[in-house]
Amino acid sequence: MLTALGRTLGSAAGRRVPRSATRTMEAPENDLTILFVDVSDSVRLYESLGDAVAFREVRECLTVFEEVAAGHHGRVVKTIGDGSMCVFPDVDSAMLAACEMQARLQQRTMPHDRQIEIRIGLHHGPVLLEGDDVYGDTVNTASRMAQFAAAGQIITTGETVAQLSPAHRNATRRLDALPVKGKHDEVTVHEVLWQASTDHTQMPGRIDTIIQRAGIARLRLLHAGREIIVVASITMGRHANNGIVLKDPMASRHHAFIERRKDKFVIGDQSSNGTFVAMKNGEEFKLRREEMVLYGSGAITFGHRARDKDAEIVGFWCESKNNADTPPPANPPSNGAS
Repeated sequence: MLTALGRTLGSAAGRRVPRSATRTMEAPENDLTILFVDVSDSVRLYESLGDAVAFREVRECLTVFEEVAAGHHGRVVKTIGDGSMCVFPDVDSAMLAACEMQARLQQRTMPHDRQIEIRIGLHHGPVLLEGDDVYGDTVNTASRMAQFAAAGQIITTGETVAQLSPAHRNATRRLDALPVKGKHDEVTVHEVLWQASTDHTQMPGRIDTIIQRAGIARLRLLHAGREIIVVASITMGRHANNGIVLKDPMASRHHAFIERRKDKFVIGDQSSNGTFVAMKNGEEFKLRREEMVLYGSGAITFGHRARDKDAEIVGFWCESKNNADTPPPANPPSNGAS
């Protein structure tokens, strides 16, 4: 991945961000790419190695960040704790730098207890320059992307991906649209596929980590012994292209859907026989070409009630950021009564 990116970039990104160019605020906003890189789980590192050794290891990482940024026409703006904030003149340069930072850390031959992983977030947009520092919403968004990232991951926004050259754009994958503090609309989040072995299949563990870091709700479904975590949406019906394929003869080919809207999950019926939602607290709702917000836990059935012996059941469990580690009920309610 990194080699391929290097070949395609060539000498296209020749514009460096010199310190002398950021001495005043006479010019209007400049479009630049901001990158945040942070040592993941540094608390564990200090506990296992001791302060002196861990500090030395982290300092070596910070030196790598500075060298890599300079090698891709950027610079380190400031060091923040165990990480760095960097600025680049264009998205391609920042993406290459992010990939090289990850590769350099991965290539280090270290004992397990001294292995260091990093997480990176980046965003391109208008910034204000004052002296050597950089300010603005773009900086805040880039910082938030780094917070979303898991160890060994590079996260960016859909706006940033749109600025990439085609070859680089193909090395990303869309994950989800997530709420970001300070922004009215949700932000589309993408992962940069920096490892050659990484394919374009969505990895549930990674997207689940991002959802948790975003502090938003999740929905778990249980069907025929299979647990499904809904990230954005899912469809249910007898047709084979549904996310959950039903066998119940009362179900329609495209029976119902569930989708996340902000921090809620909504179920919508689009069937001939209706969709039943039986709550754990005993309430039961029948939807016919209607929608409702799911809450708590319960059972979804298709064309007849959950108490009917032939009903095919999809159990559901709504999780907030406060109960995200609570597993779904092993046996979803089988009828409308508690």
